[in-house]
Amino acid sequence: MTNVAVVYHSGYGHTERQAQAVAEGVRDVAGAKAVLIPVAEAVDRVEELNAADAIVFGSPTYMGSVSGPFKTWMDTTSKVWGKWNGKLAAGFTNSASQSGDKLNTLQQISIFAAQHGMIWVSLGLMPGNNNSKGSVNDLNRLGSFLGAMAQSNADQGPEHGPIPSDLETAKHLGKRVATFAKQFANAKRELEAA
Repeated sequence: MTNVAVVYHSGYGHTERQAQAVAEGVRDVAGAKAVLIPVAEAVDRVEELNAADAIVFGSPTYMGSVSGPFKTWMDTTSKVWGKWNGKLAAGFTNSASQSGDKLNTLQQISIFAAQHGMIWVSLGLMPGNNNSKGSVNDLNRLGSFLGAMAQSNADQGPEHGPIPSDLETAKHLGKRVATFAKQFANAKRELEAA
């Protein structure tokens, strides 16, 4: 069984919906299991993170970077320094604005993963909604390469956003991470057996 942990913070519920979509994509891969870990529980559930083949990190973008609770948790992970070395990593984020400087959040998360020696998995989708035939219904409508981005209106609850295409983009990321984690784990077992 390939284990993928999705550790996330969600201040208003929108990023949690994105996390659930990532987990759904993981579960679409035969032999892959997803575990959702809210950042408030992550310190107590560190063994689940240590046991995962891949960790997908998610945070809303607040003021151009990860949320305060997510950053506080990131700082606590110095206690597990070296234990995530060689694991796969990926990231997702949500903000109220179309841009909202979400790229900075994904860069912050990817650098965090690199500091733990993790191997980053990009979104792997061409940008959508960037020509006259495109629409907001396209996957990767916000045009990210580094990770999954979503947008949710600030004056509406999570039942209204992220929109379906953003959730499908997150699901794609989860499936991609699980597929690579499964291949990576199988290759690692073969090397260890040789």
